Amino acid sequence: MSGTFVGMPAFPEAAREAVGNATLRGNLRHATHTIRAKRAKAVAEVSDWAELREAGKRIKDHTLRHLDRYLVQLEESVTAAGGVVHWAADAEEANRIVTELVRATGEREVVKVKSMATQEIGLNEALEAAGIRAYETDLAELIVQLGEDRPSHILVPAIHRNRGEIRDIFAREMGAWGRPAPEGLTDRPAELAEAARLHLREKFLRAKVGISGANFMVAETGTLVVVESEGNGRMCLTLPETLISVVGIEKIVPRWRDLEVFLQTLPRSSTAERMNPYTSMWTGTTDGDGPRTFHLVLLDNGRTDTLADEVGRQALRCIRCSACLNVCPVYERAGGHAYGSVYPGPIGAILSPQLRGTASEIDASLPYASSLCGACYEVCPVAIDIPEVLVHLRERIVQGGPATRDGNKVVLKPAGGHAAERAAMRAARWAFSRPGALRAGQRLASGTRRFHPRTLPGPGRAWSATRELPTVPAESFRVWWQRTRGGKDMTK
Repeated sequence: MSGTFVGMPAFPEAAREAVGNATLRGNLRHATHTIRAKRAKAVAEVSDWAELREAGKRIKDHTLRHLDRYLVQLEESVTAAGGVVHWAADAEEANRIVTELVRATGEREVVKVKSMATQEIGLNEALEAAGIRAYETDLAELIVQLGEDRPSHILVPAIHRNRGEIRDIFAREMGAWGRPAPEGLTDRPAELAEAARLHLREKFLRAKVGISGANFMVAETGTLVVVESEGNGRMCLTLPETLISVVGIEKIVPRWRDLEVFLQTLPRSSTAERMNPYTSMWTGTTDGDGPRTFHLVLLDNGRTDTLADEVGRQALRCIRCSACLNVCPVYERAGGHAYGSVYPGPIGAILSPQLRGTASEIDASLPYASSLCGACYEVCPVAIDIPEVLVHLRERIVQGGPATRDGNKVVLKPAGGHAAERAAMRAARWAFSRPGALRAGQRLASGTRRFHPRTLPGPGRAWSATRELPTVPAESFRVWWQRTRGGKDMTK
């Protein structure tokens, strides 16, 4: 994935700095609370939301089970409609394909629709190294690009910025990228939006090459779908002569009619709208309408490895709505940068370690970036059980075990730094499998409760430093049961 995040520290270290930033926490709290309140209202309008959620889950699960067949069908459909399909096993191959396609046009500038797949592979950086300048056209992505920043949210990449900061970025940086910001620019949203509109309009009218991702790909027809709220995507998808779309292989749905489900659940879960203001669909090329040349780059980059994991594969259902971020207490306090990935929040905590592996410090720490409260699962429009996958990945990190990397079956070694956790789990397994030892331990703990420390020693100090150590009751449940139920032994 993108080199932008190479060398990131483990999540706890990165989050510690973010938590100490009062401005950042204020920006995040205001934005996430506003978005989730609007989402809850939009979802409440739909009487069959639970059924739509289940339908989306089943469509995605069915597609993933038969992904090989539907990908071949998609290629056939796109080719028949006049498009060209390219297959990219990893980020390096995808960047090479896109760079060569742009070079073949003779152009040195491209305009881009907001795309997490291109951020994932570091496409902007690859194009820059080849002498090609990529212009982000989504308002939030423009803010991030002008500020030489990193995205921190799936839906609102600049959620960590307030209006004053955005005004300063526009006034300082716009001139170096094109049309400068108007004199006397204030932090009023209407003025900021107008400054961005004027800055981008010249890019749209001049660009000959557009680059996009896609929210969905329909195998049946070869149709690609982009949903957005600003209209910049429509400009990028229709004005350039050449359109290149980089899309993860999991974004496919079998039939046109399947879109009916997702075009109801995605806008309500993301922007809290009944439908997106702009829903653009294109199928290959058409004479006199839109780009004359269309290329589709199908991206794997760890997705097939993720698919091989029966528990972890449900992360591939994700439709990038960001609802899980907006309800997550960890994300609200730590922000998106601490996750060291273009996929922050709960979904990033389970997706990034599967796409990239858990060898790095940041990826091995991401499954622990959660309180396991379950709020993310409750709001997910495709019912991804994120807490289940988090626990599954924690087990893999602590215990090691079989996994698939680069298409090969491997056995992962236990990650360093978890020896105490493994020892504690082995001790718990030994005690729980021996009722007599468990009973004796419970009695000993109850009898010595007055002498128990308020904090844990050694490695446990990190846990009790931010939590109250639970008080041991005067008698265990087993003793209470025997005392109140006539001495009946629960172990028999």
